[in-house]
Order: sequence, then C-alpha cells, then structure tokens
Amino acid sequence: MLFATHLLAAGLLARRFRASVAWAVVGAALPDLVDKPLASLGIVDLFHSVGHSALLAVVVVPAALLGRAGVAAAVGWASHLLFDAVHVVLNGRAGGALFLVWPLAIPLDPLAIPPGAFFVYYLWSPSFFVEVAIWTGAAAFAVRAWRDRAEAA
Repeated sequence: MLFATHLLAAGLLARRFRASVAWAVVGAALPDLVDKPLASLGIVDLFHSVGHSALLAVVVVPAALLGRAGVAAAVGWASHLLFDAVHVVLNGRAGGALFLVWPLAIPLDPLAIPPGAFFVYYLWSPSFFVEVAIWTGAAAFAVRAWRDRAEAA
C-alpha cells in the first residue's frame, strides 16, 4: 500500500473511533519511516523489516497504555501492518506477509525494490484498485461533509 493511503486510512479510523487523528497518522507513518531508510542505507535487506514486524508490539502495546495518544498511535501502526499484509495477499504474494514476524521468518520472495520502483510495479495491481476505491470513498465523504456544513450555515 502506498504511504499516503496508510496515512489516510489511519486518519479515517481515528475519526471513526474519535481518537486523535494526528497520533494515528504518526503511528501509521512509523513503519515506513523506520524501514525505508534502513533498507535504503543497506542496513537491512528488506523494505518491510523492523518497523513492519508485529513483534514490535512488545514496544507498541506498552506505549498504548500511556493514554489516548498512545492508543491512537498504536492503532495507526497496527492498521499500517494490516493493510500491508492485505496488500501482498491481494497481489498474489501471500508468502510476503511473513514480514509480520520478521526476523523470525523472512518472505521467500521479498519484493526488495526501493519506494520509487515499487510505485511503478504497484500501478494496476489488484490492491492498487482497492486504494483507488479508498481514495474515492474518502473524497465522496469529504464532499458530503462539506455540503452538509454549507447547508447548515
């Protein structure tokens, strides 16, 4: 899933559950903000590693106990992992979801391409159309909310 869609999805989830949108977006950004630089610098071989591992829950869950901001950030982080797992499965690479237990298991066919090349690879894939639907729904929701506010004024 593309970075901006992770942020949008986390923001929508936060609004739906009346959580902090800002903290949910921060949480959703963290996996990529950790993993993309690590892989780009050659520290790890995969673009889904440390930040995308569900094993990081040993840090995220205690952070969630710090209050509503921590819960929102944890939800954003968890949504990022969930949506990336769904993305690889939809695109026919179910084994790619092993990133969730990195470093205990490593995907057999990792897509080890940098973000720019990934975007080109991703266009027209099955999950790309799911993202288009998410953005279309979000735009329709925003237009409706704007119209409702305009009518109420």
